Amino acid sequence: MTDTAVGRPDTIDMKDGATLALLAAWVLALFASFAVLFIGEVMGQQPCVLCWYQRIAMFPLTLILGIAAWRGDLGAWRYGLPIAVAGLLVAAFHSLLFYGIVPASIEPCGAGPSCTDAEMTIFGLPLPLLSFAAFAGISTLLYEVRKGAPR
Repeated sequence: MTDTAVGRPDTIDMKDGATLALLAAWVLALFASFAVLFIGEVMGQQPCVLCWYQRIAMFPLTLILGIAAWRGDLGAWRYGLPIAVAGLLVAAFHSLLFYGIVPASIEPCGAGPSCTDAEMTIFGLPLPLLSFAAFAGISTLLYEVRKGAPR
């Protein structure tokens, strides 16, 4: 991969595992962001407080990873991975709350939709678990980028 005058690679090596992992992380973040917008705006399902926190982590990841993939910036794991792990932790707590493993008295949702409502599903799958899977996938892919990025 060579750099052009503006610092953007003129070709991206698609055989490079780290580059593919970065591109896959961006695609996953983009898909998750579009899915959340579809669920909220088209299907009309209101997000709970924990869903908002997960959105706060996912939406910037889409932009950050997209720009990094376009520029071929394998150093993006340094700023993408902490955001993905933060979203993963919120999604893990939300999943535990949804399944009743964490007591409802700890539930952070006051006014608005419940974090443990039975309507927090799509195609029979709980939204907190889907969010956890997306953040886990992005985190894993960014860790792979880290292993392949120059030091």
